[in-house]
Amino acid sequence: MLELKRIQENPDELEKMLKDRMFERVSVDEIKGLIQKSRDKKIEVDELRNERNRSSKDIGKLIGSGKKEEAEKRKEEVRKIGEQISALEEDLNEIDTALNNQILNLPNWLDPEVPIGPETENRELRKHGEIPSFNFEPRPHYEIGEEMGILDFESGVKLAGSRFYTYRGMGATLERAIVNFMLDRQRENGYEETWVPSTVVDECMVTTGQYPKFKGEYYRMDADELSLIPTAEVPLVNLFRDTILTDLPVAVTAASSCFRREAGAAGKDTRGLVRVHQFQKVELVQICAPEDSLKIHEEMLGHAEGILKALGLPYRVVLLSSGDMGATAMRTYDLEVWMPGLNRWLEISSISNCGEFQARRGMIRFKAEKGNRYVHTLNGSGLAAGRTMIAIMENYQQADGSFLIPEALRPYAGTDHIRSR
Repeated sequence: MLELKRIQENPDELEKMLKDRMFERVSVDEIKGLIQKSRDKKIEVDELRNERNRSSKDIGKLIGSGKKEEAEKRKEEVRKIGEQISALEEDLNEIDTALNNQILNLPNWLDPEVPIGPETENRELRKHGEIPSFNFEPRPHYEIGEEMGILDFESGVKLAGSRFYTYRGMGATLERAIVNFMLDRQRENGYEETWVPSTVVDECMVTTGQYPKFKGEYYRMDADELSLIPTAEVPLVNLFRDTILTDLPVAVTAASSCFRREAGAAGKDTRGLVRVHQFQKVELVQICAPEDSLKIHEEMLGHAEGILKALGLPYRVVLLSSGDMGATAMRTYDLEVWMPGLNRWLEISSISNCGEFQARRGMIRFKAEKGNRYVHTLNGSGLAAGRTMIAIMENYQQADGSFLIPEALRPYAGTDHIRSR
C-alpha cells in the first residue's frame, strides 16, 4: 500500500509510475478528486468543531451571567452544529473508504534501477554454468516423463481437469527429494523452517497484495471466505501482520502447494509441467529494517542461486523491467534455467523486494529509536520444485531415454539414475 501523504504531495509521481508500469486500470484523476474532496470535508468539519467549541464556551459564560434564555438558544445551535458534523463525518468516511480502496489497487513504487518498458526491456545480468550438448536430439520433459511412466497427465485431467497432473513412482519420490534438499539448504542459510496452512482469510491476501485488485485470479472458497494460497509468501508474511517486531531481520521458509488459475494463459505452455494450476514450491521470506533491504535482496538471490549451482543447472539472472514486474514489488530478479528439450530459458524463481508496500497494508512494524517504523518485506522461490525436476530431466537426459540425478541430490533421491520402470 502506498503512503497517502506521498500521493497527495506529488500526484505527478504516481502518474509517471503507473505509466512506467503500463498499469492502465487505475484513474489518477479519480484519486486526485477523492483526495480533494477529503481535504474539503475535513476543513468543513474542523471549522464546525471550532465553532462548536467557541459556542460551548459562550454557553458557560451566559449561564454564569444569568442569561439562561440566551444560553438555551446557544445550546440549540450547538446541537445543530453537532448534527452537521455527524453528517459531514459520514460523508468523509465514505470518501476516505473510496480513496482507500483506490490506493489498495495501486502497484508499488519502482526502484530507480528498474529498466523502464515491457518484457523486452528485461536486463540479463549474468549467466552461470555450461549449457549441455548432446549427440542426440534432446527431448522435452513431458516426453521423457510419460515414456518412463513417472509423469501422468491423463490421470491429472481425470482427477481435477486440465493443467493438473500426477507423479508416479520415482516421479513422486524425486520431487519429494528436491523439496527436502532445498529446505535443508535454506535452513543452512539461516531460514527457520515453517509449516503453514494452504488456505488463508481475505485479510492475508490483502496484506500481500493479491486482493482486492486481482481477486478473480485466485482460487477462492466464497462460502468459507477462504482462498487457496498462490504461494507460501502469503501466510509467511502474514505471520507478522499487526505485529511490532523487536529483533530483525526475520528469515522463514516453507514448502507448500501453490494454486493458480493462470488466467489469460490459454495456448501457452499447455503441455507438461511449465504452467499448471497446482505445484510445489519452497518459499523464502525475509523481514528487515529499510536500510538493510537492498543487501538482503542480494543475499536472497544468492540463496536461490545456490540451489541451481549445487544441482549443476545452467541459469541466468535477469533484472525485470517495469512492465514485467509483479504489482507488489519495487525490484525483482528472475532466475531462469536453461531447458534443452524446450530450447529456451524458463523462469524458476523470482526474488522480490517489496519495500514497505506489504508492511503498510499489514501493519508490520519494528521498534526504532524515534518510534515504530514500517519494515521491508522480501520474498522469493527457493525454488519451484516441479520446474527444478523438469530442468533436471531435460539437462541430465541420456540417449536411452533415462536421466541422471545430480550428485548433491542423490542422498535424498536414493539413486543416481532414473530409468524406465
